[in-house]
Amino acid sequence: MDGLLLFAHGARDPAWARPFEAVAERLRAARPGTPLALAYLELMSPGMEDAAAALVAAGCTRVHVLPLFLGTGGHVRRDVPLLLAALAERFGSTVEWRLHAPLGEQDAVLHAITQTCLSVLE
Repeated sequence: MDGLLLFAHGARDPAWARPFEAVAERLRAARPGTPLALAYLELMSPGMEDAAAALVAAGCTRVHVLPLFLGTGGHVRRDVPLLLAALAERFGSTVEWRLHAPLGEQDAVLHAITQTCLSVLE
């Protein structure tokens, strides 16, 4: 079974997470049978390890990891691979961890950002 792990940076202010929580809720409504977890790198919970463990406990054997970052910076290049390596070590070959390009590098997102920028000029 496939699951989706949304991975965001985290912040001290809980309001910062509201857009990510809204995305997670919309995804749950659109795909109610798909296990989904929202995790944070720092300052918020759950962390990636706890969120991943919940997806594995839900029966996921393939987890799509989608960084909710605008680009491939240091966290996506350095931290995420280390976290995924730790998950691979913990869960072994029973789970495939499939890392996707950060949200901000997805064509649909770039299109939406462009359209939003253009809309403020109308």
